[in-house]
Amino acid sequence: MRSLLVALFVACVSACGFVGFPGVYRIDVEQGNIVTQEMADQLKPGMSRRQVRFILGTPLVEDTFNQDRWDYTYVKRNGLDVLSKWHLSVTFDGDKLVGVGGDYQPAAWSDQPPAPQPAAASETAG
Repeated sequence: MRSLLVALFVACVSACGFVGFPGVYRIDVEQGNIVTQEMADQLKPGMSRRQVRFILGTPLVEDTFNQDRWDYTYVKRNGLDVLSKWHLSVTFDGDKLVGVGGDYQPAAWSDQPPAPQPAAASETAG
């Protein structure tokens, strides 16, 4: 009988973790880089990496395999709900800015065609 009560108590206590208690406050969590349209409008074709980093800050993701692309991502959550999310990618050719893509389109890039995406390396069997 005692082991049954202990098992019932453990089951009840562990079930409390799965029930969302009403009125529990969940803070807003902001992750990533905050980039505004005004910051994106400062980007001009041919800018150096240093100039882009000065304007936008350190990128959230610098791809190890493609060092010519920087990604800036921002997510704001309230608990499990995503309140806002956006993404901005900048592409370089060497040290020169050649492309900007994502949720913000800089004014200097509106009249230019989109930047070419790097071709994926084709696998050859051999």
